[in-house]
Amino acid sequence: MIDTKPAIANGIANTNFKANAMTSTKTNLVKLSKILHRNVGQAIADFNMIEDGDKIMVCLSGGKDSYTLLDILISLRKKAPINFEIIAVNLDQKQPGFPEEILPQYLKSIDVDFEIIEEDTYSIVKDKIPEGKTTCSLCSRLRRGIIYNWAEKNNITKIALGHHRDDMVETLFLNMFFGGKLKSMPAKLKSDDGRNTIIRPLAYAKESDIEKYSQLKKFPIIPCNLCGSQENLQRKQVKVMLQQWEAQYPNRIQTIFRSMSNVAPSHLLDTDLFSFENLGSNNNSENMNQESETLFDAPAVVQNRSANQAQEQIKVTKI
Repeated sequence: MIDTKPAIANGIANTNFKANAMTSTKTNLVKLSKILHRNVGQAIADFNMIEDGDKIMVCLSGGKDSYTLLDILISLRKKAPINFEIIAVNLDQKQPGFPEEILPQYLKSIDVDFEIIEEDTYSIVKDKIPEGKTTCSLCSRLRRGIIYNWAEKNNITKIALGHHRDDMVETLFLNMFFGGKLKSMPAKLKSDDGRNTIIRPLAYAKESDIEKYSQLKKFPIIPCNLCGSQENLQRKQVKVMLQQWEAQYPNRIQTIFRSMSNVAPSHLLDTDLFSFENLGSNNNSENMNQESETLFDAPAVVQNRSANQAQEQIKVTKI
């Protein structure tokens, strides 16, 4: 007679394992959802991104960021105290191999208004940019112009982009390293031509949270390498640098991000932002909004840590 007890026991164990895995996945999804909803809600409130009656155009590329943005905004709209419309818009730039059926299928499945704009910018970029040169700048300008024009024609009041906290920190360093300017991506701005208002509701969201959320939600991601984008772009190098810092000093990226909302113009060198010429003059300079010199003081360090030990912790990352 065959002893079936081991097989039954194994079956029960496998069933329990699968059940536990499903419970864990659901728990993680709920946790991440709460974090991202809080991040997006806070950013919307801090920068007055969405107002009653707005018609929000969510730019959908097929990547994790724009999928997450659309998902969170749809969820927030259901319980928001104001009324606003959402329309998802994708620009099909006719890149070879682009799976054009994926986005329409997904958008129909979640019952959201959408529009697929078809413009062959790929051929224009390939014609204008020599082989091996970076295509992103021209491609971005063409894409922006098409999107802005469509938004104006369709009475869009806000254009929502999927840039997140890490994008903003990377941009800060890109502008410093390669542009000699202290600026990042704004959470909200008026477009250069004055026609559109741009918002970035994911401004407070971590890329790692978005990545995990996207995986758990099983969004139908469209790969971002369809245009043969270059691997050695400056942004990617900056991203690697920040990731190295984050591994060595946890929460370094969040600290840098926090500094962008805690600026001390009196301790920089921009004379348009702070009136240095009036410091020490006979007028009432003490009423000027000058930061205390304690701004320069480093946080307290552990006394028994030698200077040599501290020096060993410093590593220079080349860009």
